[in-house]
Amino acid sequence: MTRYIIKQKMFSLGGKFDIKDSYDNLAYQVTGSFLKIPKYFEISKPDGQQVAKITKVLLQFLPKFDVTLTDGRSFRIAKGFSFFRPRYEIKDLGLDIQGNFWDMNFELSREGRVVANISQEWFKLTSTYTVDVYEESYSDVVISLVVAIDYVKEQQRSSSAASTN
Repeated sequence: MTRYIIKQKMFSLGGKFDIKDSYDNLAYQVTGSFLKIPKYFEISKPDGQQVAKITKVLLQFLPKFDVTLTDGRSFRIAKGFSFFRPRYEIKDLGLDIQGNFWDMNFELSREGRVVANISQEWFKLTSTYTVDVYEESYSDVVISLVVAIDYVKEQQRSSSAASTN
């Protein structure tokens, strides 16, 4: 098992995360675009090798975000129509989700085998997540998913704040 800690940097233009392993070694870096349309995030290893790109799909009635990994895999997070609590769907992930991914307390499994556990740490100044990956081959997908969901949640908070003003 590999444990990753994802912490968003507090005052970062565009959005930036450092993702470290349980030994406090840098495992991934996430950098968001600044003042670019469409907004995107790039996830890379410490040596600069890109792992994935998360891109907001433009001109959609409900927000959609595409996640493309450099190994060719991709999936989409799309906001579903709902009157009450926000509802998002993850398409083409290839993993089953058990738990509440909106509140960031869930596990991912494939064919009944748990691949990863994700939980958000509350009462922190910035978004902080603990991610336990049980099969190393899923690390890039799981890290990309967590970063994408955090971005989706941030978009939701921003639009909610703007609509109340």
